[in-house]
Amino acid sequence: MNRREAREQAFFLAFEKTFKDESLDEIVDAALLARDCEISDFARRVFNGVEQNKQQIDGLIEENIIGWKKDRLSRVAVSVLRIALFEMLFEEGIPVSVSINEAVDLAKTYGTGDDASFINGVLGSVSRKLDQDHA
Repeated sequence: MNRREAREQAFFLAFEKTFKDESLDEIVDAALLARDCEISDFARRVFNGVEQNKQQIDGLIEENIIGWKKDRLSRVAVSVLRIALFEMLFEEGIPVSVSINEAVDLAKTYGTGDDASFINGVLGSVSRKLDQDHA
């Protein structure tokens, strides 16, 4: 399984979590039963990382969605943003540009017509702030 497929798995898990107040293990177990497939280590790590760092990640979402409230965003958009922001903040081996491009592709596939450009804008804003913090 390549990284793109694993990222898509992580997205599915994060999206599922927006509907259910179940433990991470229960979400993964349900996904394994429903899809009859193996969840990659990368997908598990990202999904677990999103959940462990959700407060910080959601704070970044709130700070960068000017004129919006996170509660008004679609579950797809929130899930994609969470996955991408986790990668941008905590996955050192992945360039920020790759995380952004992959998030935009997920949004194009699973979101509405405006999700991809919205997500690109939010992640671009976060990226610029991260660059300033590291300068």
